[in-house]
Amino acid sequence: MFAPSIMRVILRHPPLWSEALRSWAAFTPSGWWKRAPFLPLPRRAYLRWRLQTAYGTADRAPEPDDVIRFLEWRRDQR
Repeated sequence: MFAPSIMRVILRHPPLWSEALRSWAAFTPSGWWKRAPFLPLPRRAYLRWRLQTAYGTADRAPEPDDVIRFLEWRRDQR
């Protein structure tokens, strides 16, 4: 899982914290509390699909710069 590395990148960019929370909420499936592991996390299949479309493979973690650019893009779209 690549969550700790993503968290470190986001923590170094306080202006993007609120957008990171918005993204997390958007990617979390509704009714997450009804299914194990009972955590507000995106589905694994969805994350694999996102990585496959972004990098051509689902077997790698996102680049830190890509995470920041994505959050900036989301923020700018509002």
